[in-house]
Amino acid sequence: MTADSDPSGEAVPRPFGPRFVAPLLLGSCLNPVNSSMIATALVPIGQELGAGPAEAAALVAVLYLASAVAQPTMGRLAQWCGPRRVFVAGAVLVLVGGVVGASAASLPVLLGARVLLGIGTSAAYPTAMLLIRRRADEHGVEPPGSVLGWLTIAAQTTSALGLPIGGLLVGLWGWRATLLVNIPVAVLCGLMAWSWVPRDPPGPARRRPLQIASELDVLGIALFSAAATALLLVLLPVQRPLPVVAALAVACFGAFVWWERRAREPFVDVRRLVANVGLSRTYLRTGLSYLLTYSVLFGFTQWLQAGRGLSAEQAGLVMLPMMVTSVLVAAAVSRRRLVRAPLLVAALVALAVAGVMRLGGATTPVVLIVVVVAVFGLTMGLVAVGNQAALYVQVSARGMGVAAGLLRTSIYLGAILSSAATGLVFGSAGLTDAGLHRLAELLAVLAAVLVLFTLLDRGLPRRMENERG
Repeated sequence: MTADSDPSGEAVPRPFGPRFVAPLLLGSCLNPVNSSMIATALVPIGQELGAGPAEAAALVAVLYLASAVAQPTMGRLAQWCGPRRVFVAGAVLVLVGGVVGASAASLPVLLGARVLLGIGTSAAYPTAMLLIRRRADEHGVEPPGSVLGWLTIAAQTTSALGLPIGGLLVGLWGWRATLLVNIPVAVLCGLMAWSWVPRDPPGPARRRPLQIASELDVLGIALFSAAATALLLVLLPVQRPLPVVAALAVACFGAFVWWERRAREPFVDVRRLVANVGLSRTYLRTGLSYLLTYSVLFGFTQWLQAGRGLSAEQAGLVMLPMMVTSVLVAAAVSRRRLVRAPLLVAALVALAVAGVMRLGGATTPVVLIVVVVAVFGLTMGLVAVGNQAALYVQVSARGMGVAAGLLRTSIYLGAILSSAATGLVFGSAGLTDAGLHRLAELLAVLAAVLVLFTLLDRGLPRRMENERG
């Protein structure tokens, strides 16, 4: 078989050459980058549109919620309609979201644009995983580890890149640039996919639009959305009747599980999750991992500004080495197709970083902070590589679209929980050294749980080949 090269420069079989891989990587970057890029624009948005801090923070939350629901939904649509079609449709939604957001004159319109961006960007990762898995099966080869590694980098570690990008765009052209930048990227991504990704083959999985509407688990999606929204209201520091909202969250979640066990085409196949214990553990481990990493990404960034006295641009630059390290380690480790070892090392590194943070404070030299942030990038890269590799060996090609979407859902549930976690640790102590120390203690507990969780999971394979065949 002739060879080509992927973005890392590694020789790979032509089925996974640059033309096939490039649009998948570019599209998969959009969701994590948009999730964090808005952080540096919240203050100027609030000033221009007359929104308070809690209202402006909703711009972050709505993308999390839209993504948590849309990721598995897009995966299911990809299995029914074809991944290439859904990928391109997602790019169109991103284009529309960018136009609406960049021209928004009120907060509700901007919130609607963020919902469109959440839905549109959610199409890329599950369709990319499905396209890669199907292409591997069609050609009778395993996808090169570097291809999966770069997809991991694009979809799961680029969130740290959103902070410096957002700070630069806001500084140069204002907050609307953080929405406007989606337009050319969406156009380029859609054109590349349309031109370079092979057409979806016709087959029995194709559905007509009316059939899709009737078979899509609308009630399950609505119950999941209601439960996630109620959970977010419980966790966010906003005025609400807490006991009522908490009871609503529990009731919606219970109704969701009850309905999904009976639905003919469930939004989340609860029965399959119960049967596939390894996959359920992967989702739980992913959620815990990103509860830890997002707590650092947003909690530590806040302390850098309020506790250490750095500007937003300086804080973004200080966090940039985390992105660099995560990219380098993910690219290197993914080629070895390892599963268990990266997850264990990631948890141990996080435990060590938490110990160093516990000793830090406002007088800690910036150079040492940069080193600690860079080291934590190892955790970000390794949890992304390990959990994606675990998913790949635990799911068949038929279910890959929905399973990959649910992996992203678990990431965003971890992100939502991190907002509550950082609120708790900084709530009484403020963004001070005492608050930083509480954050470090929380990180240490989470890292220790992940160490034990990984060691005790005897069903977790050491390498990807262990369960493929």
